[in-house]
Amino acid sequence: MASKRRKDIRGILANPDLRRELMIPTLQATQAREGIDTTRDQAERAYYVVTEGERAAFFDLGRFRGAKRGETDRRHEMFVRALADDADRVRFDVARRDFNAIDGAPLAFRRVGLVSHIFRDAPALEPGWGIAAQGLATAADNRFVRHRWEVSLDEIGEDKSWVPFAKGGEFCRFYADVYLVVNWTPTAIKVMEGVGRVQNVGHYFKPGLTWPRAGGHFSIRWLPEGCIFADKGCVVLSKWPDSTAYLAGILNSEIAEYLIKGLVSRESMGGRWEVGVIKRLPIPQPKSVQRQQISLNAKAIHDAKASWDEGNEISTRFCEPWLLRRDIIDVATSVPARLDRLADYEAAEETRIENLYAGLNNEVYKLYGVPDATRAIIEETLGERSPEVLWPQMEGKSVEQKRMEHIFRLLSYAVKRVVEADEDGIVPFTPSAGESSLVERVHRELRRLFPKHDIGQIEVEIANELKKNVKGYRRTSGIGEWLDNAFFEYHCGLYKKRPIFWHIASRQGTSRLAFGALCHYHKFDRNRMAKLRAGYIKDAIEEFRREAALADKAGRTDDRLEWQARLEEARELDRRLQLVQEGHHEGSKGGERDYRILTPWKSKEELPLGWDPDIDDGVKVNIEPLQKAGVLRIAKVL
Repeated sequence: MASKRRKDIRGILANPDLRRELMIPTLQATQAREGIDTTRDQAERAYYVVTEGERAAFFDLGRFRGAKRGETDRRHEMFVRALADDADRVRFDVARRDFNAIDGAPLAFRRVGLVSHIFRDAPALEPGWGIAAQGLATAADNRFVRHRWEVSLDEIGEDKSWVPFAKGGEFCRFYADVYLVVNWTPTAIKVMEGVGRVQNVGHYFKPGLTWPRAGGHFSIRWLPEGCIFADKGCVVLSKWPDSTAYLAGILNSEIAEYLIKGLVSRESMGGRWEVGVIKRLPIPQPKSVQRQQISLNAKAIHDAKASWDEGNEISTRFCEPWLLRRDIIDVATSVPARLDRLADYEAAEETRIENLYAGLNNEVYKLYGVPDATRAIIEETLGERSPEVLWPQMEGKSVEQKRMEHIFRLLSYAVKRVVEADEDGIVPFTPSAGESSLVERVHRELRRLFPKHDIGQIEVEIANELKKNVKGYRRTSGIGEWLDNAFFEYHCGLYKKRPIFWHIASRQGTSRLAFGALCHYHKFDRNRMAKLRAGYIKDAIEEFRREAALADKAGRTDDRLEWQARLEEARELDRRLQLVQEGHHEGSKGGERDYRILTPWKSKEELPLGWDPDIDDGVKVNIEPLQKAGVLRIAKVL
């Protein structure tokens, strides 16, 4: 009897359908416990799809879990309905071989079947087309990284102290200005090698493409020659320089974003576009006409954005503000006519680059062999994507806001020319020390910028724009009030909280002040601080004292009190500047009133005694004592 039982067991275990015979009743029993009737045919089909077929089945049931209050958990119901082909887009059957085509990818199951042929047919970017790499991680950006305008332009270049630094940045396809620089002296490199990662140095200074490693959406843009790239601003370097535009078009396309998102792990879906993912992206070998069309569209979008950026004051491409651009506007027209022309031009260019981008995507879909039905699924999956815009800094702004921005940029440029032309870089707001006021000089500058125009009419037109209420812009009655109360605040924002023209003032806010001067950061050293106090402020103090005495002598009490108040205000400003000049502090730790220039990476012995700024330490370090002393027109700069 025992022998017979052993024989039967062996026979049962040898049965190839044993697993099926055990699992089908189990599936039915499991569903029955949940109150769901499942026929044997349905259970057999589920068993086959999930375990035995050439295709694997995945069920997207998460959206039916009933997470919101009052909703019923319908996952079991939808699972059974999917088995019976009674539920749309719940079950996804994917050929097993498709997974092998996508090496090491956590690609979402619903995407595998759509794009697996692309991975089988097209070579990966690396090594097929070039390399993707991460670059420099300084581990101490405050010490080694600056905005370009913070340092001397004569010290920027491949063989100089500061080198253009592509460090990621904001979302922008095809073009973005490289406005940062990194300290690339032997001393700096040695320190960064010890605390950070100085990697892939052999690829520095080469032209290519760069993208921000972090961000909600993927975007890649041209990287000019002569730059260092960062670990957060990775690069693609093509094997063939004439392929850069083609790669830019492919990598910025809709389907590339779809493929990249599929290759990104769930943990990184918040937006980390790692080098390893970009390396694996399949890049087809195009026919000549396809390659040319994609390249031309990509280059045209880049060139349109780069050309517009020539009106951006903080761009490396800056020439002059948009209101003065002879290639866009008619210089014989009025300010309102120029503003209207700029609005029309921007809208037309934006439509053009949107059409170029749409054409690019059409070509790339054809190149990848994606049929219209699959394209529709891809576009639906991607959802709304960021559009192509000509002026990224003003994306989403109204026509009125853009109009006011142009006026602010024009006046900002006039101030820039005035301050940079001044010998000592100190321009008083009222006549002082034998020098004319800022507003007088700006008026003269506007005459030079608008030749053959009635400058009075031009100033009226500008003032009419400044009087308008526009969200995000300080309303002023005219150019003089704009200089007093709006310029420095705007300048700090435009220059990304690293202003180079400092409005030193006897009073903060927008109330009338006794004394104010713009000081050029690049020139405002120990000697210029002394000159500001001993020349400009002293001259103002003497004027206020004299006017107060004359008013007193004439019995004009109200005038005497006003001049006396200005005198005290100017004296208080001078006293605070003296504290900064002397590097006043209380105790070894400085205390609450610590007006020293504190550079964290320097030893105590290396710190300056009093006001003796090192321009290479950057605006953030050097403006801090003035901010603490309350001698800047706005209370919070950084």
